[in-house]
Amino acid sequence: MAIKRIKSLLAAVFSIILLVFSFNAKAQQNEHNSNEEHTTEKKQGFNAKNVIFEHIMDAHEFHFFSYTTKTGEHKPVTIPLPVILYSPQKGFSVFMSSAFEHGHKEVNGYKVVEGKIIPTDPAVKVYDFSLTRNVVQMFIALFILVWLLIAIARKYAKGHGVTTAPKGKQNAIEAVITFVRDEVAKPNLGHKANKYLPYLLTVFFFILINNIFGLIPGTANVTGNIAFTALLGIISFIVILFSTNKHFWGHIFNPPGVPGFVKVILIPVEFLGIFIKPFSLIIRLFANMVAGHIIIICLVSLIFIFGQLNPAIGWGASPVSIGFTVFIYMIEILVAFLQAFIFTNLTAVFIGQAFEGEHHEGDHHHHNEPAVVA
Repeated sequence: MAIKRIKSLLAAVFSIILLVFSFNAKAQQNEHNSNEEHTTEKKQGFNAKNVIFEHIMDAHEFHFFSYTTKTGEHKPVTIPLPVILYSPQKGFSVFMSSAFEHGHKEVNGYKVVEGKIIPTDPAVKVYDFSLTRNVVQMFIALFILVWLLIAIARKYAKGHGVTTAPKGKQNAIEAVITFVRDEVAKPNLGHKANKYLPYLLTVFFFILINNIFGLIPGTANVTGNIAFTALLGIISFIVILFSTNKHFWGHIFNPPGVPGFVKVILIPVEFLGIFIKPFSLIIRLFANMVAGHIIIICLVSLIFIFGQLNPAIGWGASPVSIGFTVFIYMIEILVAFLQAFIFTNLTAVFIGQAFEGEHHEGDHHHHNEPAVVA
C-alpha cells in the first residue's frame, strides 16, 4: 500500500513538473512569435546538435572552448592544424587551418563547409591529405605507446624488475601485461599465446590510450570514428585469416556430423560468420565510445537548453545535469578499459577458433603422453 502511494505521489509530482515546463515553453513560444528576429537569435545562441557532431566528428583543429568579448564578438580557443590539399588543376596547397578563420574566409579557392574542405569551383577536384585532429591524436598515442614500452623494456634490460621489484610505471604496466597474457592470450590461444601476445598487447594499449585521450575536453574521440575501428577490425581480420588451417576451413565448407540438407543452410551462415566476427569488433567499439560521449554532451547541453527557456530553470537544472555528467564520466573511464579488453579478448577468441582443430590435437596429444613419475 505504501509503495502504491509513493508511486502515485511521484506520478503527481512528475505531472506537475511537466505542466510547469509546458506552460513556460508555451509562454516563451508566444513571446518569440511576436518577435521573429529574436527567435532566430535565441536558436542560434545554442544548437545542441551542432555541439554534439562537432565533438564526435573529425576536424581540422582542436577546439577547447569559446568566449564572447565585450563587443559581442565570438572568439573560439583552438589549436590549428596543417592543411595539405592536392588538386590536379591547382597542385599542392599547404597552410594552417586558422587561415579559414573558422569557416568565414576562403583560402586559395577552398572553403570549409560542415567541417569539410571543398573547392569553391565545382570543376576543381581536390584530395585532402590534411593532418586532422584524429590523425594527430593517433600519432600522439602511438608516440606515447612506443615511448612507454621502450622505456620499460630498457629497465628490464638493466635488471630492474628482474632482480628487484618493479617500480613506478614499470609496476603498473607489468600488471596489465600479465593480465592480458594470463587472462586473454593463454586461455584462448594455448601454446601459441606468446606468438600472438605482442599483437594483442599493442591492440590493447593503443585502444586504451586513445580511449583515455578521448575523455580529455577538447581532444578527439578517435575510437568513436568508424574509420579507426574499421582499420583495427580489418587488421584483426587479416591476422585471423593467416591463422586458419585446414580444420577451420573444413568445418566451414563441410561441417562434420551435420545432415546434408542442413549443410545447404549452415555453410553460407558459417561463411558469413568469417566476416561478421571482425564486423562485430568494429561496430562494438565504435558504438560504445560514441554513445558515452553523446550522453555526456547531451547532459551538459540540458543546462543551456533549459537556460534558453528560463535562466532560473537553467541554474536549477545545473546541479542535476553536472551530477549525472560526472557519474557518466566515471563510467566512461571504466568503459575505456573495458572496451580495450573486450576488443583484445574477442580478437584472441577468434584467432583461437581459427586454429581450433590444431589446438585440440595438440592438447589431445599432450594429454595422451605418459605421466613421468619423479
